[in-house]
Amino acid sequence: MHMSDGLVNAPTSLLFGIVAVAGIALAARKARAELDERTAPMAGLVAAFIFAVQMVNFPILPGASGHLLGGALAAILVGPYTGALCVAIVLVVQSLLFADGGLTALGTNITNMALIGVGAGYAVAVALRPLLLRLGSSGLAALAFVAALVNTLAAASGFLLEYALGGAGDTSLDTVAWYMLGTHTLIGVGEGLITALTVVAVARARPDLVYLLRTAPRRTVEVPA
Repeated sequence: MHMSDGLVNAPTSLLFGIVAVAGIALAARKARAELDERTAPMAGLVAAFIFAVQMVNFPILPGASGHLLGGALAAILVGPYTGALCVAIVLVVQSLLFADGGLTALGTNITNMALIGVGAGYAVAVALRPLLLRLGSSGLAALAFVAALVNTLAAASGFLLEYALGGAGDTSLDTVAWYMLGTHTLIGVGEGLITALTVVAVARARPDLVYLLRTAPRRTVEVPA
């Protein structure tokens, strides 16, 4: 969900701008361990896919729009740190070239979608991995669906936290929460389906390119070709 300029006050924008810079700096350093000659091209494809799906959005509240996020998909395919970088790069390009999300709100958008969303989605995927990956493709699909749904709701919750701390609009927090969580539950279901289909398709064709499978303990994964 993209936030526009002025939706939260200046101190809140500054605070989460600092959080975003620190988080992306850490991700850039940690991503070196995730990337190699096989996964670097995949990261580019993931970023392009996220850019495309995020361009389809619709208004939720004045100054905020809803769309698919792609954070869990990125984390599962290329790793949490590289995934966070992919989402952050997409958000920067959208803000600078397409005015999709304001410059002063870039820190909050990166915090919500690239840090909170990706982190929550990947944490759920790792937690479910020992149980669901033993079920083959159906288990992987269920894992990806739940991770994407949680990713979406976690990012929306980050938005609510920022609005609670420094919301500059006239809409009450209760109303914002109702619209954001309700709408993003529906978005999360759609994102979960797309993420599940995409991850299973990649896993069947090239399981070595799926970070979550590549880093799983032995005898945990059973994805049929």
